[in-house]
Amino acid sequence: MRSNIGILVLAALPALAQFGQPQNLAHRIDLPRDSPVSLVGDEWDGSASVVRGGAYAMDVRMALSLRNNSVHRRIRGITLSVLAQEAAPGGKGSISVPSLDVAPGETFSVRGDLHLIRPVSDGLGPLVEVTLDGILFEDLSFYGPDRLHSRRTMLVWELESKRDRQFLKAVLEQKGAEGLKKELQASVERDTNKPQFGVQVVRGRSSNQESSRELPVAFLNVPESPLEPMGGAARISGNEAQAPKLVVHNRSLRAVRYFEIGWVMKDPQGREFLAASMPSEMRLPPRSSSQILEEAALRFDPRTSVDSMTGFISTVEFTDGTFWIPSRAALADPLLRSVVTASPEEQRLMQIFRKRGVNAVMDELKRF
Repeated sequence: MRSNIGILVLAALPALAQFGQPQNLAHRIDLPRDSPVSLVGDEWDGSASVVRGGAYAMDVRMALSLRNNSVHRRIRGITLSVLAQEAAPGGKGSISVPSLDVAPGETFSVRGDLHLIRPVSDGLGPLVEVTLDGILFEDLSFYGPDRLHSRRTMLVWELESKRDRQFLKAVLEQKGAEGLKKELQASVERDTNKPQFGVQVVRGRSSNQESSRELPVAFLNVPESPLEPMGGAARISGNEAQAPKLVVHNRSLRAVRYFEIGWVMKDPQGREFLAASMPSEMRLPPRSSSQILEEAALRFDPRTSVDSMTGFISTVEFTDGTFWIPSRAALADPLLRSVVTASPEEQRLMQIFRKRGVNAVMDELKRF
């Protein structure tokens, strides 16, 4: 078995307080018959459910061992759906592992730690069901139902991986091992010093009725981006930035069907932080403009106030299924450099650097 160091991405709601006596967690793992991965083993130590009122509160702690059964394709990423119930909030989550490199016949691990709820009235059967949402391969082909839109997410992660490995290889070629070491040290320092603020994206119209003010938003112009934000505003009410709106222009020759905008906030003390990346599904023909009104709000910690907002285009998907992501040169902008989180692949390489040093990173870069 090859040891694959991956960055685990979990999506679920916050933990619930547990009362009463925990019980073993009944579960089911359901992989399609033609799935390119098979289950080798699974562990659920630490998983438990407890009845609280009319619902089960569940700690889901699992470690799955999977085998790549494909003949020629290496696995680059996987996303699993973890479902307790569909209807109410808190009933479903997901586990994604990007930055994998699993050859045919090899096994790899997927670990998860989530907190879910399910009404007792939902009846008998497994409390939790784990299913496959998608697998991304080295050639960027995809397998799975993609109910969570994991294809799009994992494709962007893989494009970022290739971008960041190429950048670090160039640093190694031009500046040697010492230059690579300095670059990795700088990445670790940026990652350590990034300000952390609790921000929640709230979909739908906000119920916050406090007095509000309109805040014009600035936009960072990334010359290489196929989309150009032209201006916009958001309403600030209490600890929320509500319904951001903007005009965006497609300056490319291809139609766009999806894009994401990263929002950078500044508080009165001058601290800047990346609040969220908000997606927009729309068709924007070449050389055309459109106004976007987000039916969402960014909700901050009540102790945080917003003095200014800056937006930037972080991802673009064209109607032909191809993507644009910022280059390393674009990410060298002082604002983006200080707030944008490192890609999963750069985080993985930083982990290797912290644990085993620059020579281990050099060996890892040679593998690709």
